[in-house]
Amino acid sequence: MGPPNRYRLSDQDLLATLDNWNSLMNFRVRLIACGGTVLTLLKIKDSTKDIDFTVPVAREYERLMKFLRDLGYEEKGGGLAHDDDPDFIYQFWCGDKVFTTSLLDSPLEPDKHILIKRWSHIYLAALNLTDLIITKMFRGTSVDRDDCIAAFATGQMKAEELFERYSEAARYDLNPEKMMKNFVYLAESLRELKLISDDFFEKVR
Repeated sequence: MGPPNRYRLSDQDLLATLDNWNSLMNFRVRLIACGGTVLTLLKIKDSTKDIDFTVPVAREYERLMKFLRDLGYEEKGGGLAHDDDPDFIYQFWCGDKVFTTSLLDSPLEPDKHILIKRWSHIYLAALNLTDLIITKMFRGTSVDRDDCIAAFATGQMKAEELFERYSEAARYDLNPEKMMKNFVYLAESLRELKLISDDFFEKVR
């Protein structure tokens, strides 16, 4: 095993950054981690390359963007980065959107997120794993699939319930057939790993 990759961020590194932000803030903001950031905060993966959040409330999002720019964060690679830590890009989405996917429900609803830590000004939570899989498989890269396998392997969701919610979300997409093919792509890997039954796979295929 080689040395730690300095281009990846651990959960403790991220919490330390947010602790610093909180100490400088004079407003409250609710951050819902999404993407690979969820897997890192829930200790499903050791670290993350990208730091992704959705900020469900528009006013909180606007104040956060101004705050970070005042701290010296600048546009880079579709997100914000700071000269003190230029290798890490923080990406933020506003409202009930993650990447290009609109969530079925607000991630602020109690069962739609997992509380990580509450500071005096920052409320940090992770998107629930079912919606995480939906948002990742709607994008559908091989990395997204691997992350979804790791999320599903925690045993924190039932395959039938995931399929039902995924199918509902796909109906609202501009290309529902492609989204459902992405789910089959994931299901093939889950079946190979014996994480789902052959009967369930035949149902979704």
